[in-house]
Amino acid sequence: MENTPHDTVPFDAGEMMAPICSVFRRFLKSKGLKYTPERAAILDAIIERDEVFEVEEILLQMRGREGRVSKATIYRTITLLTEAGIITQALFDSKQAHYRLIYGREPQDQMVCMRTGRLIEFTNRDIIELRNRICSELGWKPIGHRLQIYAHSPEEEAEASEPRSVD
Repeated sequence: MENTPHDTVPFDAGEMMAPICSVFRRFLKSKGLKYTPERAAILDAIIERDEVFEVEEILLQMRGREGRVSKATIYRTITLLTEAGIITQALFDSKQAHYRLIYGREPQDQMVCMRTGRLIEFTNRDIIELRNRICSELGWKPIGHRLQIYAHSPEEEAEASEPRSVD
């Protein structure tokens, strides 16, 4: 069987995950909504990006294709994809919400420099094991997580401690 953009890599090797489009279809059906061509196109655009994105970037990406999708439809679909557990809000800043595809992906945690806004992503097996242990102890089934650490980068700390020249 040929892979499609909707095929996923299993998050947990012990458990195969359904294709993203199937998960989204089931979620929409449970809400009494339809899986429309516009929603499918938005999901495809998000899968193609495979990185943190802003809604406006998806809007621009969609404008370059046949079959127009309104800004309102994109925003509503983003909300539905978030509720379905397919994407999550990835960054929190005062300017714009950023999202990331999470279904079927290893968690990507982030560290943000408070001075520059520089972002690094990392995966830490200990954090995943801790999450799984906590869920197990409470009888829950983990499906993902998000960790964002705010700090000052070593480069910024060094720059901040350098004496300033007076001209």
